[in-house]
Amino acid sequence: MSEAWRQLGTPRAGGTLLIADHASNHVPGDIDLGIDRALLTNHIAIDIGVAEVAARLVEGGAVDGAILGGVSRLVVDCNRDEDAPGVLPIASDGHAVPGNALDDSAREARLARFFRPYHDHIAATIAAHRPAMILSLHSFTPALAAHPDRARPWHVGVLYNEDDRLASGAIAALAAEGLNVGDQLPYSGKLLNATMNRHAEANDIPYVGIEMRQDLVGDAVGQALFAERLARMCRKVALNIGA
Repeated sequence: MSEAWRQLGTPRAGGTLLIADHASNHVPGDIDLGIDRALLTNHIAIDIGVAEVAARLVEGGAVDGAILGGVSRLVVDCNRDEDAPGVLPIASDGHAVPGNALDDSAREARLARFFRPYHDHIAATIAAHRPAMILSLHSFTPALAAHPDRARPWHVGVLYNEDDRLASGAIAALAAEGLNVGDQLPYSGKLLNATMNRHAEANDIPYVGIEMRQDLVGDAVGQALFAERLARMCRKVALNIGA
C-alpha cells in the first residue's frame, strides 16, 4: 500500500479492474489546504459513495481488483494530465484552495509524492495483470453551487473518449435498470478522461467511465443498490469484448 493509493481485491489478467481517482477525502497532516475542514465531506473534495460501491463490487466478485486514489482531489487531482492547471486546484465550485498556490518546487514535490506513484501503480498493475476491461468509477453532484439553476437530472452518466466499444452496451444495461442515463453527461469524456486516456485507451483496453449521482449513493442502501446495478452492467458489457 501507499499513501498515494489503496488497493482492494486481487487484479487478475483477463479480469475487470476498477479505477477510482477521487475515492478519498484524506489530507495528510503536513498539508494545509487553507480551507474549512467541513468542505472535506463535500463533492469538491471526494467522489461521495465511490469507495463504498467499489468495495461492494470487489466483495461481490463483479470486479477482481480496484485501485483507489489515496488522497483528496484537492490535494492532487489524479484525473488530470500532469501539466494541467487543475491538477492542483486553486479553486473548486466557488471555493478557493489557497494552500495549492505553490511555487514550482512545492508543486513538483506534491506531484512526486502522490500523482506519479498513483499512476505508476496503475501502470504496473496493468502490465503485470492486463485486464479484459477497466471500469472507471466516479460520482457527481446533483447541482453545482456555482450554477444552482442547472440541475443534473441524470441518475448515472456514461463517459468515454475515442474508444466507445463498451459505451453503448453500458448505456443500454443501465437504462434497463430504469435509470435516467446521461450519454457523455453531466460532462463529456472527450474533455475529461485523463486517467482512462493514459491507462485504457493508450493500452487498447476496453473501458467505460461511470458517473453516479451522489445523492443516490450517499448511504449504505443506495450504495448496495448501485453496486448491484453496476455488477449486472459489467456482466453484460463483458459479453461485447472481442465480439
